[in-house]
This record gives sequence, structure tokens and C-alpha cells, in this order.
Amino acid sequence: MIKVAIAGVGNCASSLVQGVEYYKDAREDQFVPGLMHVNFGGYHIRDIKFVAAFDVDANKVGRDLSEAIFTPPNCTAKFSDVPKLGVEVMKGPVLDGLGKYLKPVIPVDPTQKPLEVAKVLEDVGADILISYLPVGSYEASRFYAQQAIEAGCGFINCIPEFIVSDREWGKRFIDAGLPCAGDDIKSQVGATILHRTLARLLIDRGVKLEESYQLNIGGNTDFLNMLEEERLSSKRVSKTEAVSSQVPYEVPLRIGPSDYVPFLKDNKVCYIHMRGRKFGDIPLTLDVKLSVEDSPNSAGVVIDAIRAVKLALDRGISGPLVGVSAYFFKHPPTQMPDEEARQAVEDFIAGRRER
Repeated sequence: MIKVAIAGVGNCASSLVQGVEYYKDAREDQFVPGLMHVNFGGYHIRDIKFVAAFDVDANKVGRDLSEAIFTPPNCTAKFSDVPKLGVEVMKGPVLDGLGKYLKPVIPVDPTQKPLEVAKVLEDVGADILISYLPVGSYEASRFYAQQAIEAGCGFINCIPEFIVSDREWGKRFIDAGLPCAGDDIKSQVGATILHRTLARLLIDRGVKLEESYQLNIGGNTDFLNMLEEERLSSKRVSKTEAVSSQVPYEVPLRIGPSDYVPFLKDNKVCYIHMRGRKFGDIPLTLDVKLSVEDSPNSAGVVIDAIRAVKLALDRGISGPLVGVSAYFFKHPPTQMPDEEARQAVEDFIAGRRER
């Protein structure tokens, strides 16, 4: 069993919880879209058990996790019923988790005091804490990372705050004897992984890439929150480095969220433009549009990341999981080509690679 706690019960948490329920009876020889393996190093999908959840939304706090994941403003696709989990969503500290655009739509009960997160994690015996906080939560992200350390939990950072990829924080997890993976979860087939793959394709085929941009629009609270440009600096860096790491020279790039369109809800639409020159100095232009339901797109990736971190806990491995982070996250401690990173994960599962 893998006991998992969640910080931030938004759309991504909803898709994760639904996904574990939806695939709990998957056969080990079954193909599950978006997962590397049904059996990942000895752990099945159904081995994931949610034991704690934290949020600040007064409409979610106090509810069973199975109900909170479907509570507005959550708006992602419902693809599975979820039975009562017996996990009450608890109030965490607000800190800088709510930007100016989220404050009007996320009610916070000022009379309800936050619980001691580390104590809760210890009491429920959590193995891993996952951060699904809003983009731009600098203080809150570091608060939860520290709570994981104090409680003796592995840590998975799904948002673009640089913790696992930060040398100082990485050392903190090493010193604590705990594994961590991050930062900024990749999607199964999302805007950044597509852009990254196209960039690699053009470079491998000898195209001189001259410029590129990636513009994303969506209608969930993540996009509403990201209207606040001040909260976006790390997000732009994470996405840009994921693509620029595939290009061996400097190229003008502009990557990141561009607008909030409420009626799109959890649908994300991405526009990618790339321009370069091929043989004979002949120009080449590539324009792509991708439309996806945003939150389920990364849920399977997180299920694999959970099981990888649990394997590290079992093996006594501490600190950032380099190969795991490179394959599952946009801003890992070390960038790798995707095929190399995938092999690193397979080697990690088989015990041929420590981290």
C-alpha cells in the first residue's frame, strides 16, 4: 500500500483520485493509456490509498475527498464515480496560495484555523505528499515541502516552483533521508511535451530553428490564476527550459499561458508556431493546434511518479530522483532527452539505477 496525502484539491487532484478508482481492477497485462506499467516495480494502481488532503476552499474543507474533488470551481471531466474514502479535507494555511484573481472565487473561512500539517501526515502514516497548489505559491510550496520533511514523507512537486530542482532543497531531502520528484508535472500528451518533441525532431533532421512560440488558453482556475503575470515567472521558465533544452543553440522562444477563456472550463487549447530553415536555406514553417482536457492529461503521469517515489522509500534512496524527474517533470534537476529519461525510469524500476 502507498499512503498518499494531497495539498490542493483542485482539478488535477480530481483526475488523480478518479484515475486510481477507474483503473483499480486493471489486469497486469492490460494496456492503460498514460501509464508506463500497470505493475510498476511491484505496485499496482490500486495500491495507492489517499489518507489526507488539504485545501483552503471553505466549500471543500470538511467534506470527504470523494465529494470535494467534484465541488466547484472544479470543472474537469468526470470519468469515474468515487466511493466515500473516509478522508476529510482539512484546512491548510493560505499563505500566498491565492492570487488576486482566485480570492474572489475561492471562499476562505477566517474562523477555521489551519491544522498542523506535519502532525496530520504523521498521524495518518503518509508515505508521500503531493503538491497541487496554485501556480505562484512560492511560500506555500516551501511550507508543504518542509512539512513533508518533518513528517518523514516523500515529496512530489507537481507545480512550477523550483524545489526538487533547487540544490538547497534537494540537500534538505538528502539530509532527511527522503526522496523527492519534480518540478512541474508533464502531461501525457500536452503542449510542452509536444513542443519539446517537435523541437527535437527538427534539430535531429538538421533544420536550423530560428524562432518558436507556444500559447496556451483555458478556462479552469489555473488559467484564471495565471492572469496574474507576477505569479507566472517560474511557469514560463519551466516550460521554456523544457523546450530549449532540446535545442543546442539559443533560439527566440515565448512559451506559456496567454489567456483565460471561462467557457473552455478544463479544456486547454495550445497553439505552437515554429519557423526555421532547411536544405538550400529554404524556409520551413510549422503551426500546430492541440486541444486536450487538461487535468486528466497528467493524472497517469502522477500515478507513475507516486509509485516511483514509493520504490525509492522502500530502497532507502534519498534526495531528488534524477531519472524519474527528467521523464515525468518539465523542470527536473537534470534535463534529459525523453527517450533517455524513459530508459532511466525503466532502469530505476529494475534496480539497475539508483536514482
